[in-house]
Amino acid sequence: MSSTQEGVRKKVRVQFAIKVMELLVHLNKRIKSRPKIQLPVETLLVQYQDPSAVSFVTNFTIIYVKMGYPRLPVEKQCELAPTLLTAMEGKPQPQQDRFVLNESQSRQNVPSTQGPSLSSAGGSGIPQPPPGMSFYAAKRVIGDSPWTPELLEQCKLGIVKFIEAEQVPELEAVIHLVVASSDTRHSVATAADLELKSKQSLIDWNNPAIINKMYKVYLGDIPLKTKEGSVLKPEMKRESVSTRVKLKIVPHLLRSRQAAEMFPANIQVVYDGLFGANTNAKLRSLSLQFVHHICIICPESKIKPLGPMLLNGLTKLINEYKEDSKLLSMAYSAVGKLSSRMPQLFTKDIALVQQFFEALCKEDADTRLAIQEALSMMVGAYSNLEGAQRTLMEALVASYLIKPEVQVRQVAVKFASTVFPPDHIPSRYLLLLAAGDPREEVHGEAQRVLRTFSGKNEKESSGKQLPSFPEMVLYIQDKASHRMKTPAKYMTGTAALPFNPATFGEIVLYLRMCLAHSAGVVPTSQSLADMQDHAPAIGRYIRNLMSGNHITFSSSSSSSKSAETNPVHIYIGLLQQLLAGVGGLPVMYCLLEVVSVYPEKLASRFVDKMDWIKSLMNTNKEEMRELAALFYSVVLSTMSGDELRAALEQLIKMTKDNHMKERAIQTLGYFPVGDEDFPHQKLLLQGLMDSVEAKQIELQFTVGEAITSAAVGTSSVAARDAWTVTEEEYIPPSDLKVNDVVPWVLDLILNKHIISPNPHTRQAACIWLLSMVKKLSTHKAIKSHLKDIQSAFVSILSDSDELSQDVASKGLGLIYELGSEQDQQELVTTLVDTLMTGKRAKHEMTGETVVFQGGLSKTPDGQGLSTYKELCSLASDLNQPDLVYKFMNLANHHAMWNSRKGAAFGFNVIAAKAGEQLAPFLPQLLPRLYRYQFDPNLGIRQAMTSIWNALVTDKSVVDKYMKEILEDLISNLTSSLWRIRESSCLALNDLLRGRPLDDIIDKLPEIWEILFRVQDDIKVCVKMCDPSKGAAGQKTIAVLLPCLLDKGIVSTVAEVRSLSINTLVKISKSAGSMLKPHAPKLIPALLESLSVLEPQVLNYLSFSATDQEKTAMDSARLSAVKSSPMMETINMSLQYLDVSVLGELVPRLCELIKSGVGLGTKGGCASVIVSLTTQCPQDLTPYSAIKHDTFEKAKSLPTGKLMSALLSGLTDRNSVVQKSFAFAMGHLVRTSRDSSTEKLLHKLSSWYMEKEEPVYRAGCALTVHAMGRYSPDVLKNHAKHVMPLAFLGMHEVPEEEKGDKENSTLWTEVWQENVPGTQGGIRLYMQELITIAQRALQSQSWKMKAQGAAAMASIAKQTGSLVPPHLGMVLSALLQGLPGRTWTGKEELLKAIASVVSACSAELQKSVPGQPTIKDTVQAVLKECLKENLKYKLVALRCAAEVLQATKEDRFQELTEIVFPMIKKNSLESMGAGFPKHDEEDEDMREKEVQMESLICAFETLGKAWPRNPETQRCYRQEFCKLMCDRLKLSTWKVQLGVLQAMNAYFQGLMLFDAEHSDPVALTEILLETCSSITHSLENKSYTSIRTEALSVIQLLLTKLQEAQQWESLTPESREHLIRSLSTMASDSRPELQERAFVLKKTLENLD
Repeated sequence: MSSTQEGVRKKVRVQFAIKVMELLVHLNKRIKSRPKIQLPVETLLVQYQDPSAVSFVTNFTIIYVKMGYPRLPVEKQCELAPTLLTAMEGKPQPQQDRFVLNESQSRQNVPSTQGPSLSSAGGSGIPQPPPGMSFYAAKRVIGDSPWTPELLEQCKLGIVKFIEAEQVPELEAVIHLVVASSDTRHSVATAADLELKSKQSLIDWNNPAIINKMYKVYLGDIPLKTKEGSVLKPEMKRESVSTRVKLKIVPHLLRSRQAAEMFPANIQVVYDGLFGANTNAKLRSLSLQFVHHICIICPESKIKPLGPMLLNGLTKLINEYKEDSKLLSMAYSAVGKLSSRMPQLFTKDIALVQQFFEALCKEDADTRLAIQEALSMMVGAYSNLEGAQRTLMEALVASYLIKPEVQVRQVAVKFASTVFPPDHIPSRYLLLLAAGDPREEVHGEAQRVLRTFSGKNEKESSGKQLPSFPEMVLYIQDKASHRMKTPAKYMTGTAALPFNPATFGEIVLYLRMCLAHSAGVVPTSQSLADMQDHAPAIGRYIRNLMSGNHITFSSSSSSSKSAETNPVHIYIGLLQQLLAGVGGLPVMYCLLEVVSVYPEKLASRFVDKMDWIKSLMNTNKEEMRELAALFYSVVLSTMSGDELRAALEQLIKMTKDNHMKERAIQTLGYFPVGDEDFPHQKLLLQGLMDSVEAKQIELQFTVGEAITSAAVGTSSVAARDAWTVTEEEYIPPSDLKVNDVVPWVLDLILNKHIISPNPHTRQAACIWLLSMVKKLSTHKAIKSHLKDIQSAFVSILSDSDELSQDVASKGLGLIYELGSEQDQQELVTTLVDTLMTGKRAKHEMTGETVVFQGGLSKTPDGQGLSTYKELCSLASDLNQPDLVYKFMNLANHHAMWNSRKGAAFGFNVIAAKAGEQLAPFLPQLLPRLYRYQFDPNLGIRQAMTSIWNALVTDKSVVDKYMKEILEDLISNLTSSLWRIRESSCLALNDLLRGRPLDDIIDKLPEIWEILFRVQDDIKVCVKMCDPSKGAAGQKTIAVLLPCLLDKGIVSTVAEVRSLSINTLVKISKSAGSMLKPHAPKLIPALLESLSVLEPQVLNYLSFSATDQEKTAMDSARLSAVKSSPMMETINMSLQYLDVSVLGELVPRLCELIKSGVGLGTKGGCASVIVSLTTQCPQDLTPYSAIKHDTFEKAKSLPTGKLMSALLSGLTDRNSVVQKSFAFAMGHLVRTSRDSSTEKLLHKLSSWYMEKEEPVYRAGCALTVHAMGRYSPDVLKNHAKHVMPLAFLGMHEVPEEEKGDKENSTLWTEVWQENVPGTQGGIRLYMQELITIAQRALQSQSWKMKAQGAAAMASIAKQTGSLVPPHLGMVLSALLQGLPGRTWTGKEELLKAIASVVSACSAELQKSVPGQPTIKDTVQAVLKECLKENLKYKLVALRCAAEVLQATKEDRFQELTEIVFPMIKKNSLESMGAGFPKHDEEDEDMREKEVQMESLICAFETLGKAWPRNPETQRCYRQEFCKLMCDRLKLSTWKVQLGVLQAMNAYFQGLMLFDAEHSDPVALTEILLETCSSITHSLENKSYTSIRTEALSVIQLLLTKLQEAQQWESLTPESREHLIRSLSTMASDSRPELQERAFVLKKTLENLD
């Protein structure tokens, strides 16, 4: 190898390679057959990465890595996977593929043959790839052997998890997740979906890289006509993905603006989704959504090439696809959107419109809606049609306007109105036809289009707005004559009309608009009064037309009569036709107008139709009659002499009283106008003025007009022809004689009628005066009498009638405007003076004067003037008295001014002008006006609201002048006038509602303080203001709390208190930590409120309830308090407390605990203390002490300590309060010092031992129990004090009648939870327990003595045996208690003695100093057996028996002296008792009970006390046995049982069975007696217990006889008795008794 010659080296290398190859082949054979051999994969991978390695080495390395990798354990494979991937980076594709295939193989632990065999295609081994993958990619992933579905699922899940671990950047991951979310395996799809959702907000859907990938996956490799497209090898080509995947991709495209813009991919996706081979309804729907998305999002430049393709696609879909109406709707709607984006696409294509219209006629309802929407959007595309296109569209619209479907007609109207210009006649005609449509949606739209006129400002720019009148008329005429020949005509009664009435009416109105437009007037409204203003201009135009200047129409119609070719004649003809057929006010007016403006030429047509006109005058409608009458007069005026006279005579005959008066008055007024020499002018005027009647207001307006006309005579404007001359243009002819009597009329009105005592006359005079001032404003007579006229109007201001006042106020305004500057000054001064001083004209009283007209609500004391006084003072305050006139113009707007007569005065215009003039005074005016809007006086309120509405157009004005308004209101809240106070309150309420606090923060305390004063207002309505609105926000707290706490809560007025508390609660909720400094005041205040705000009825109910009801009710009350808003607030405040605040809070809290009255307050205080112990325990320690030893001192000296305060509450008579305080105390000891706790426990202990009232004992039990539950550590520290008390408490004897065991239960819990078992506890605290029990025994209270005794007994029983010195202490204490009278519970002492002696008899045998001897003990007990009280006596006997039994003392003799008489007495009684009377039965039962009890006790005692003493036995054995045998035969079963037990004890201890004491004779006698009596018991079928006990006695006897071998004492007779009785037991119900009886019987029989 080291040779210098190249050839040699080459040769050596070749040989070396051959040797290596041989070696490797050999190796391969060995390795392949042994799959367990591991290869050094790691080292091989390092070698593979070596850049200097030759290809020979690399290739073999790959082979061995491929072989070795799958052999590695899975963990190792995972570990090396990253290294493998790193090694592959940058290597040639074939090498990578080999590794990847290998990797996928190794992942399949077992190459399964069960998997679904993929059909081969394109040569063996290459499976058919799934859609979206190329052959190459599939092979690369799958390898050579197919995968099992489960394995594939695991793998996919793994990939999703890998992406979840954020190992792949979002950009790469998105498309994988989208594809995975469409997987058929649920687990994969769900995981991917979840991951996509979580990344949703992070992914940038407008990133071209992401969108490109999505399009690429969706579409696959579409072979493009490019170099790269043709280069693609077949195995590399990817098909587009399956429909499942597409359904997942499109929704993401819909999120993206970018997707909508990417051409051509976007259109390819659309076409694939709509028409692809594998598409379905869902994908079509998504694709249509995508089309919508493109139409909305795609920018102008990019949508251009798309438009035609999209339109083609959509039309194709609409034409071919009919299954799903929803889809069709979307398609139509998409076309609509496209048309609004690209109108130029549609303009040429009218066929599409027709197609859609056709579809609109045929499709179902849902689709129709979409088509209608689409057509509406398409309208804009056709708005500039010309020539043939326009004509075509006309025909189209015309044909669809008559279709039965309402939507079709609706859209046709839309087209007619939008596609054509506004002066296009055919389309206007179509709209006119539509205006008569029966359906509102069609005719409404048509009328809206026809009647809107774009006004003056647009006129110049848009050229013609309406068609020219002559052309339009001719067109209508042409169509009308055509329709009359077709079935389209409309029949009404006898006449036929060319159009239906609605259409015809609209046509006439439209022609009138065209006429006005052509005459150069702007036709603004449909009201007749406005139309009449245009009459002179229209007249000029019509004269022109008639003179032939404008006739420019075609000669086509000249064949008809020449008169009818003139548009005016045609117009009149149409009007006549409609009026004759249907009628109608506007039509009548149009006809009247057109004839009146040129009667010379046009009226002649109607001379022969006078009867028809007369018939019109007889209709029901007054206005119609009026117009017809005017028309009649116009026609009449053109007639000559005889005809005229005949017509007039006829007319007079037919005149009825139809508005006769009004007509007559008008006519009278016109006489002096028309006749300069009219002789009766003044008479006429006088007559008019004297004709006043009540309640004819409208008529007085007419009279006013007539008086004005008559007074001014020939120079009145009424002399003009209203049809041809406007008021402004009129100048009276100069050659007429002047007959003007205005000064005379004025004098008459001012000096006679205005000061009349009759209010109706005054009102009428005021109206006439107003009419004169308005109509004759320039007349010198008026100008010179301004002051007088003003005085007249002012005098009327104080009338009670609203209209009179209003007329007068309007008059004053007019007068002021007429005067010169100097006049105005004088007028103002006078007016202000009059109004403010209240001087007024006095009306003379006559018999006819109406006093208090309209009830008593308004008095004639100037009350009516109040509104004007207010207006005047408002003006004076502004130092602008003349403004009062402006106010009057703006004030009350009476309904009268809206009537026909009232509107003629034009006050609306004046008011608007006054508003402008007042604008500079707004800052001064607004505060006052704002308040006045809430004035209780209706008149003032309405007046001021009118002024406000006129002046304030911008709503933000209130915000702007907020400060001024607020100051005004605050200052007026305490005004001396209740009216102002009330209005200020109401205004304030309105002002503050919903306002941000910053505006008013500084004023808050002041507002509250004043409102508290107002709350106690004498006038109820003044209180209505609720200032709690909007009280929240941080700064408020500092400002408001002091006010609420110092002034509000402590107020004596209930409403103020409750309002303050409510507000406090609201504030606190939003105040947070800002409450801290105020807590010492806030918390006690709210605690007090807990009781104040509780309904008083609850206290009453609580007093009258039973204890049980009371407790239940009070508990409910307390829990209600705890969940109340006040308590919530308190708890909120407590969170922020610390040591800085406690110093102030605690003393107040203590005071409240002691002095608080209500249940709520007390319970709340307890609750607060509990919260404090948990919130700030350390800070609380200094305050948790009891300073003074005795509770009494604590009570008398004010100490700031919580414990003392709570202690006082523990003795509260209300059990619920007591529990609350105990609960609080239980928590408080946690934070107190040990010394304080000790004092507390001493105090409780002394209460318990010394006070007899149950409330003290309950208090102790509750407190100690609470301490045990909530502060167990504290209790354990003081166990020496607590446990003895608890032990004693456990033995509390419940009162008989109440049976209340609650206290003892609580004590038991304390004891059990704090000792290691009762016995252990007693041993532990023995000394203390004995001490406390002794104390109890020495107590003055019998109950406590009994309790002590019970405790002592427990100690003795539980410990098993007491030892000295405790034994002596216990027993002495018990014995000391025995002497003296019997008291309730003394039995406990006896029971205790019995227990102690029984338990410690052995110890008692020893003599110990200070320990009572047995003898003393027995003696003391026997002494108690002699007591009279039977119940006690029985307990004493039992005790004696137990003591004697335990001590083996012989005191039988003393006992028999007590017991034998008892037995005999009770036996005699029961023997001698006859049958009791019925009413004595209960008594008798009780008696029997006692007897039985006595007997049982007697025998039990004798049995237990039967001594082992031969002497005593000799004395009493016979008698005792006889007693027992007698009772066995006669007693009840319970007594029998007692006797048998005593018998058992008797025989057990009988010494006759002992050899040294035997006496066969005595024994025989005893046995004979016993056997004869015991048979009764053996044969007792009812009670098993008796049979059992009897058997035991016999068994004992036989055993004893057997042991003593004294069988001879058992005589055959006795034996016979026994065997017979035992035989009866052979059939006993109890098998075990049968068995025993059988055995005993056998024993007896065997004796034979």
